[in-house]
Amino acid sequence: MDTVALAVTDGMLHFELSVAYEIFGSAPDAVTTPWYRLSVCGPAPVRVGRFLLEPDHGLDRLRYADTVIVPGWADVDVDPPADLVDAVRAAHEAGARVASLCTGAFVLAAAGLLDGRRATTHWAHTDLLTDRHPRVSVDPDVLYVDNGSVLTSAGKAAALDLCLHLVRLDHGSSIANTVARRLVVPPHRDGGQAQFVTTPLPARTDHPLAALFPWVLERLDHPLSVEDLARQARMSSRNLGRHFRSVAGTTPLRWLQTQRIRRAQELLETTDDTVDAIASATGMGTAATLRRHFNRAVGVPPDSYRRTFRSPAGRL
Repeated sequence: MDTVALAVTDGMLHFELSVAYEIFGSAPDAVTTPWYRLSVCGPAPVRVGRFLLEPDHGLDRLRYADTVIVPGWADVDVDPPADLVDAVRAAHEAGARVASLCTGAFVLAAAGLLDGRRATTHWAHTDLLTDRHPRVSVDPDVLYVDNGSVLTSAGKAAALDLCLHLVRLDHGSSIANTVARRLVVPPHRDGGQAQFVTTPLPARTDHPLAALFPWVLERLDHPLSVEDLARQARMSSRNLGRHFRSVAGTTPLRWLQTQRIRRAQELLETTDDTVDAIASATGMGTAATLRRHFNRAVGVPPDSYRRTFRSPAGRL
């Protein structure tokens, strides 16, 4: 996988493009093995945000690359250019490994490369990707997905994770760690790790659960049950479940668990409270229970989350 081509056109996100160029464009000083031969392919010139980019080759050269990287697509409400979609599809058909960064997944989906495959993109756009491409199995809760010849990543920092994952596949963990040290980023975050997003309350307020949601959020430290929620909403547990699926897209217990995890994230970011205290404040009971559910939902233990996402306003 020694030749890497960046597929660019007007409307790409410059951060993701720069990440790929930095990682694949030059080897760290400590690396003596042959590095990637990187080229930028696209119509000339290309407007990327406030920058004007001169590609090395046209999009037709993508088919000769071992790996094709598609950076983020800025306006997901607009279909990506047909020439870009056709070139990416042709590259994959020619045997290239194709990886998208962030919303570059919309380009891969338009090319049909994600049909019948699991994929991800920035969490803010996963619903749109699902609606527009129903044959794609969109996973909003991971950093990246590796399907072998087709890979997709979530947003921004996850683009770094996927690029380092490719380096690890091609050159091994030691060299990938060397690249990570040069970039001053964590050497490895597993693709299955969550995107560190929280599930917000539904935007609508004209539904039967509108008064229930704030009532629950004020009592997260209580051992609430589905029956407690149904009683407060003045409906049967069955009706409660039906309304939850309609309004929140999930079950009452899953929604409640998500809110507890969300509150735990906030406390970990902004307070010095112990994990035991946070477990009590979020209705988890014990630190062991919190750690188990938090790790399952977020992908890392509470202590690791606190170190990574500590708010500057929090006390040190």
